[in-house]
Amino acid sequence: MKVLRFCFAFAVIVCAPEVHAGAQIYEPLADSVRAGLQASIADKPASRHAFSNALDAVDWLAGMAVRMEKLVPSLRIRLDLLRTVHYEASRAGLDPQLVLAVVHVESNFRKYAVSSAGARGYMQVMPFWVDLIGKKGDNLFNLRTNLRYGCVILRHYLDIENGNLSRALGRYNGSLGKPDYPNLVLRTMRRKWRYNSPPASDRR
Repeated sequence: MKVLRFCFAFAVIVCAPEVHAGAQIYEPLADSVRAGLQASIADKPASRHAFSNALDAVDWLAGMAVRMEKLVPSLRIRLDLLRTVHYEASRAGLDPQLVLAVVHVESNFRKYAVSSAGARGYMQVMPFWVDLIGKKGDNLFNLRTNLRYGCVILRHYLDIENGNLSRALGRYNGSLGKPDYPNLVLRTMRRKWRYNSPPASDRR
């Protein structure tokens, strides 16, 4: 049995799909910026979702869950992940489809992914962010914690870059000035995660 478990674990590691895990670069933060980010990270009770109504929630969750099935076989985990992505992305003023693309590219939806640089979890957050803006004990492998940090960090970079998404994505990945990563994320969003809400007439 131990031999079988070892072989399975080895196969998972060797056959793991290629990901483009990020390595956000440490940059000193002004006190005011740090305070703002800390306030964004501070935990608040999450609603069930951030949709304007239940029908929108059902449409989005159902559509995205089907696309994610091969990457995340468990329906319960898919729905938990999707609800949390939508909530945290909306909370940070980000497009949830963009965040799904970042997760796809960064970790291939692997909760416990760790990059060679030490970035962790779904959105490949570097541990130094916990010291900068979080609190001791924050677990970057926790679903909601990881997504909250990742969304807040990406929003921070987007603000620094005055809304320039390509440059913000470059900062997020630690590859500012190189187009490969931003282009890959945006292409993944268009091809895999683009969402058009159904016409109101289809819901009657």
